[in-house]
Amino acid sequence: MAKKVVATLKSGDAKSYAKVIKMVKSPKTGSYQFKEEVVNADHVADFFKK
Repeated sequence: MAKKVVATLKSGDAKSYAKVIKMVKSPKTGSYQFKEEVVNADHVADFFKK
C-alpha cells in the first residue's frame, strides 16, 4: 500500500509541493509547538509570514 502512495506523489505535479515546519510559541505554557503543513512551493513564504 505504501509503495502505491509514494508512486502517486512522484508523478505529475507533486514536485511543486513542499512540507514546511514552523515553530510556534504557545501563549499559555510558553513551550514551543510545531506546525506542519504541505503547501505549494509558491506559497512557502506566505506560510512563514502568518
